[in-house]
Formats: sequence, C-alpha cells, structure tokens
Amino acid sequence: MDIFDPHNTRRPDQSLFFKRGDPNDARLGEIVRTDEAAYDGALVAILGCPQDEGVRRNHGRPGAALAPDEIRRCLYRLTAANLDDLPIADLGNTVIQATLEETHALHQAVVQQILRDGKTLVSLGGGNDISYPDCAALAQVATGVLAFNVDAHFDVRADAVRNSGTPYRQLIEEGFIRPDRFYEMGHQPFANAPAYAQYLRERGVHVQSLADLRRFGLMRAFRSALETGAQAIFWGFDLDAVRAADAPGVSAPTPIGLTGDELCQIATLAGTDPRTRIVEFSEVNPQFDVDQRTCRLTAAAIWHFLVSMVSGE
Repeated sequence: MDIFDPHNTRRPDQSLFFKRGDPNDARLGEIVRTDEAAYDGALVAILGCPQDEGVRRNHGRPGAALAPDEIRRCLYRLTAANLDDLPIADLGNTVIQATLEETHALHQAVVQQILRDGKTLVSLGGGNDISYPDCAALAQVATGVLAFNVDAHFDVRADAVRNSGTPYRQLIEEGFIRPDRFYEMGHQPFANAPAYAQYLRERGVHVQSLADLRRFGLMRAFRSALETGAQAIFWGFDLDAVRAADAPGVSAPTPIGLTGDELCQIATLAGTDPRTRIVEFSEVNPQFDVDQRTCRLTAAAIWHFLVSMVSGE
C-alpha cells in the first residue's frame, strides 16, 4: 500500500507544528517531519483517524472527530527534550470514507503497512472503535499479541452494528486477540452491564477494575501483566479512564478514574517495553474540553511515552 497516496492519508496542517525558534529550547513541532523522505528512517509514526461515527452509533456525544489535530496542537508545543535522536514521522490522518466500516478497512490497511515497515505507531482517535482496525492490523503482522484496554468501559457490546462500544468483542470473536492475552484495566462497575463482565470472565479475559488496580498497586498490576508471553503489545488508552477533573473533554466523562499523572505513568511503562508496537489514544472530545485540559493531558502522555522509548525508564 502507498501510505502517502492522498486517497489513503492526508498530510497534517503545518500550522499545528509550533516553532519557537530558540536553539536552546527546541519543540516537537520543530523536529517531527511530515515528508515522505523522512518516513523511511523514522522509528515512530503518528497517524490520526478523525471520525466519531462509532460514538454516534453508540449514542455518545459527538466531537471526537476533532481530536487528532487538537492533540497535535498541544503535542507539538512540548519540548523536544531528549527526542532529537528519535526520528518521528507524522503521516497525518486516514482519509474518512462514506461508512465507518470502509474507514476501518482503510485505516487497518494503512496501520498494517506502517507496522510491516517496522515503525512503532502512535494512533490518534476518534472514537474508541478505532481499536478494532488498530489491533487487528497488529495481529495480522505479529504473533502472540498482548492487548490492553485502559478504559472505564469494557467495549464488548453485543450490538449487531459496530460502534465505539464493540471493538474488543469484535477482536475476540474474530480471533485477533486471545482472551488470555487481553487485559481490561481500570473499568468502573457502575458504567458496565454485569452481562458483559460475565462475557469476559467466561472467555478468560483478565479483568481488573480501577478499585482492583488501586488495591493491588497500579503499576505493579501493569508490570505483572507484562510478564505474559507476547511478541507485540497493543495499548488502547480511552481517555474516559481518567477522572473528569483531569479529562473533562471526553465522549463519556466519569467522576472518578485514573489521575492524569497515573495515565502518564502507564504511558511511560508502555514506552520502556520494546515489544510495544501501538499506543492508541481515543475518545478525546475537544468540543467539551476545558482550556484544552484533556488534549494537553493526552499530549503529555504521548510525550512521556516517546521519552521513555529513548531513555528506557
């Protein structure tokens, strides 16, 4: 597949790339490249999928389609720190198609090519339905995938039509992820039907609520999960896993959840594991954000992920 074909992806708006012009204080907007020539040597690729049709189908509040570019606007103002030696290519956004199913198919093909080219992908939703094409693409190029859904919701609805609440059921039922290598982390019992908890338990999925994580020790729980044998890791971060005080701009806010600092700690852990191939951030909704709080937090989590890739800690 030709990733740079304008029918497949559209280059990011250059106005999003902040440039301070201070040689002592380089920003990410000054080192991340968007040209085709930079892609070959890049170790990290950034790709957005600016749609919220899956959220609409799931009766959520629309607005996540705006997220990829608004996250970029915040991300590219952050310091380049020790990232000068980490080649990063921003491929822009997957071209949105007439239907959600067609958008997923194109996005999956683009992601699959990025992974085959040996890149680590930072994927920017959009609705959480993006987890289906992202994780399915990884399963098609790697064996032994370990998958995390860091989310207030299970997203295993039994709906006949795919939406932002169905991606992990699709992945399980279609054999893209093995239940014993799938971790549902940080869910809220008040936000999930008991029938879906039973569905996960019956299939052997590892299910740990936010309360479970706090009792066991948040980072200890994630480190323990990483001991599961796997050749490639998918991290799905739905920002509604974070409490509304820290992340008000999401499709389905929750009053309690992870703190922003805890999100960044998990993102740091993801960056230290060389098996990580995809980190995905979804359900950011700029229409309901407050002073870009959620977009800034997502950008900070991405920054922590990238820096830990370089430092290993």
